[in-house]
Amino acid sequence: MACRISELILDCADPERLAAFWSEVLGYVEIEREEDGSIAIGPPDAGFGGPQPTLILSPSDTPKAGKLPLHLDVNPTDRDQDAELERLLALGARHADVGQTGEESWYVLADPEGNEFCLLRTRLKPVS
Repeated sequence: MACRISELILDCADPERLAAFWSEVLGYVEIEREEDGSIAIGPPDAGFGGPQPTLILSPSDTPKAGKLPLHLDVNPTDRDQDAELERLLALGARHADVGQTGEESWYVLADPEGNEFCLLRTRLKPVS
C-alpha cells in the first residue's frame, strides 16, 4: 500500500478571495466551510477523496515571506498555454520572478496573495 495526496492546505489572509480564484483556475467548487474560516474546494461531484486533491484555504495572519518551498504546477486542459495564460491573468494571477532565465517552457505566476505557481505547456485531458 501507499499514500496519496488528498488535500493541499494553503494558509492565506483572505480564504474567500483565494477560494474564488483557485475555484476558477481549477474548475473546482466549494465543498465545505469550517468555523475557523477555512474553505475547502474540490472537483465538482467528487468531494474529498476523489481522484484530485481538495484544496483547503486556511486563514492565517502570518504574512507570506519569500518564495514558497512548495508550489503548484497547473496544465491547460481545453486550450493552449498562451490562451490559458491570458485567462489566468484575467482572473487575477500575475507574473512572478523567482529567478527564471526566460528560456523556460512554463510561466511562473502568483495568485492574488503572491503564492507562486507554474503554468506548464502540456495540455492534459480533463479528469472525468
